[in-house]
Amino acid sequence: MSKMGDNQINPRQGFELSVPMPPEVGSKCYDDDGRLKRTGTVWTASAHIITAVIGSGVLSLAWAVAQLGWVAGPAVMLLFSFVTFYTSTLLSACYRSGDPVIGKRNYTYTDAVRSNLGGFKVKICGFVQYLNLFGVAIGYTIASSISMVAIKRSNCFYKNGDTAPCHVNSNPYMIAFGVAEIIFSQIPDFDQLWWLSIVAAVMSFTYSSIGLGLGIAKVVETGTIKGSMTGIDIGAVTETQKIWRSFQALGDIAFAYSYSLILIEIQDTIKSPPSEAKTMKKATLVSVATTTLFYMLCGCMGYAAFGDSSPGNLLTGFGFFNPYWLIDIANAAIVIHLVGAYQVFVQPLYAFVEKTVKEKYPHSRFITKDIKFRLPVFGSYDLNLFRLVWRTSFVIVTTVISMILPFFNDVVGLLGALGFWPLTVYLPVEMYIAQKRIPKWSTRWLCLQTLSGACLIITIAAAAGSIAGVISDLKIYKPFKTSY
Repeated sequence: MSKMGDNQINPRQGFELSVPMPPEVGSKCYDDDGRLKRTGTVWTASAHIITAVIGSGVLSLAWAVAQLGWVAGPAVMLLFSFVTFYTSTLLSACYRSGDPVIGKRNYTYTDAVRSNLGGFKVKICGFVQYLNLFGVAIGYTIASSISMVAIKRSNCFYKNGDTAPCHVNSNPYMIAFGVAEIIFSQIPDFDQLWWLSIVAAVMSFTYSSIGLGLGIAKVVETGTIKGSMTGIDIGAVTETQKIWRSFQALGDIAFAYSYSLILIEIQDTIKSPPSEAKTMKKATLVSVATTTLFYMLCGCMGYAAFGDSSPGNLLTGFGFFNPYWLIDIANAAIVIHLVGAYQVFVQPLYAFVEKTVKEKYPHSRFITKDIKFRLPVFGSYDLNLFRLVWRTSFVIVTTVISMILPFFNDVVGLLGALGFWPLTVYLPVEMYIAQKRIPKWSTRWLCLQTLSGACLIITIAAAAGSIAGVISDLKIYKPFKTSY
């Protein structure tokens, strides 16, 4: 990509710069590619990753461990933490082409694939990546509404007793989440999202800690550690259900770690020296280790508390009813976290569309013109009309789809299953082999291909489990009529 000069578009920021930017390489203001100096650190990158990785899915890990048991459950979590860390370090090495310090930068995942592999794989990468990001946006809208509904139901149970029906329609809460996302979607790019990511990361620790604490309290209260070595017994479920549920549990754990589809975009916010790859490796280690610790604690303590009857979500499935105020705080923290996580995930999709449109219509004032005005407290802000219309429309579409297809979480699970292998394992491995010129049939090449093949098998199994879930949901499907 050529260096930016006057009147050129910055795709990372998503709008046309209103002042000339002479690309003075090595100056105090600009990086080696002529763009404004990046300011990201290990800690901001870790916050972005934790925000993306530790979703409310952490609360469903007790269910996943219940399907696999005390042996396979923790083992699978450790296995996928290693796979995620290793493939993420391979992918981070592909941020620069050629020299790891002064080589050409790749600003997006698709740019990295284009530089290292090229051809049809670029189109496959773009399609799978952006389809997954679209699906995640819908999944987060549904997940946030479930937590908001849980707060309403928790208060209802407190007033009317644990056996009260307390049915609540989720549509108003999806709309409220959508309104919040329309506002936050006007934050132009990743660089300006750091504060939202830090707030979201704190919230993820808040509700994870509450879920963990409630699990420990339940074990202490009953005085027993529930569960078995092999998971839920045949008899409580059929043999077929046991197989499908085990596949789904594998998928839940595998995809709970996945953030590769936004790794390069996060790395593009990091300052240098040291090299971005070194900083990203440290950030990946910090975030994956932190994530694994929380996953192990929440998943295992939830299983110890409830055994085979572990709910799909410890805080919204009403495994716990009391103290109701603490459960309300945890669910509020989930909603705040998902507001931030939504923005972290959709930023690459926003930037891709805005960059493409600006390259196609460079003289359109509606697309390129920024309107400057001052906001109280926040200072000056550049309003771009195209960004306002496009991002608002995107949020509206994802919100409406969430209301029409309330079981879309299973569809997102399928999208995640299909995206895990190509984005988290296959493409990083292939790019690393190409960049480091690893000889075919060498020991290292065989080890990398074995890793890729094993993850492909897991992806196929998890996809099959998700399809079974979707088929089951379709039997009771009612659009716009989701209540809990």
